[in-house]
Amino acid sequence: MMNDVPALASVSPVQRILIVKLRHHGDMLLTTPVINTLRQNYPSAQIDVLLYKETQDMLASNPALSQIFVIDRQWKKQGTKAHLRHELNLIRQLKAQRYDLVLNLADQWRSALITRLTCARIRLGFDFPKRRGFLWRHCHTQLVPVSEHAHQHTVEQNLSLLQPLHLPAISQQVTMSYSPQDWQASSELLQQNGVTGNYIVVQPTSRWFFKCWSEEKMAATISALQTEGHQLVITSGPDAREQSMVAQILAQCPQLGVVSLAGQLTLRQLAALIDHAKLFIGVDSVPMHMAAALQTPCIALFGPSKLIFWRPWQVIGQVIWAGDFGPLPDPDAVNTGTDERYLDLIPTDVVIEAARSTLA
Repeated sequence: MMNDVPALASVSPVQRILIVKLRHHGDMLLTTPVINTLRQNYPSAQIDVLLYKETQDMLASNPALSQIFVIDRQWKKQGTKAHLRHELNLIRQLKAQRYDLVLNLADQWRSALITRLTCARIRLGFDFPKRRGFLWRHCHTQLVPVSEHAHQHTVEQNLSLLQPLHLPAISQQVTMSYSPQDWQASSELLQQNGVTGNYIVVQPTSRWFFKCWSEEKMAATISALQTEGHQLVITSGPDAREQSMVAQILAQCPQLGVVSLAGQLTLRQLAALIDHAKLFIGVDSVPMHMAAALQTPCIALFGPSKLIFWRPWQVIGQVIWAGDFGPLPDPDAVNTGTDERYLDLIPTDVVIEAARSTLA
């Protein structure tokens, strides 16, 4: 549905832009084609982002951005008065930027209200069926249809919000940025653990364990590749459950040629590690999207997530979907707290052969 106020960037120059996306780490990485497109079309513009504080590492080193504003979800734990003070301060900071264009990529009321309160001349949002009504329309100057979203990757969905701007150039490239200091820190850890030369990064964990392969199958794959002379570096998040999973995998692997940096890296240091690897093997998680963005050869193991939305974008390598080897539940019906390992449908030898062929 389109509002009466046209979002025409040609009325006057667009010099100050805000992108609003309040979601998870992977979602933030997949906003970078929007950022890259805006930078390409508005080379002198100020481009800012509003996101959740815990996800800022995904964009903190992005050279196309001027400022990152954050919402800390811990604010609400400080009491009503302190929470309100933080929220009002954020609104004041955003209004002070005098944005010409705000892009609300999120579906929350909070993001819509913030979009409205910026008082930007052009405020674009999606015409979500669940949000149709006066208030959602009032928060935006133009709403963009979502009728094609069911058939589009998340990258394509995000880029579709730019349609009213009629931009001459569109970039579909996902970008994961890190600093030289990030690679220095990762390189030092590799040296401390005796890793020299080429190596393979293996990310066996996700914060949702239903997206993981079994420890036995992952260990068998690692062991097979180590036997063929490859050095393997195992990574994971700092969560205790992920650390425990890595420990169980390592207990079944050779002691030489396999090292763990699990829980020891920031996301940007992990990006640097992946960028310098000769191969990445991992499950459906943020590091998988990072590997695809960095164009590191990748073997991605996928389960009951919505493949059309979340497959690694422009990946070099192979996506191995468990649904090719047996029935999977509907993604919307999955109990995310289950201990079920849906990826166990994937045979070990399929992953080993995929790694060999990608390395060849």
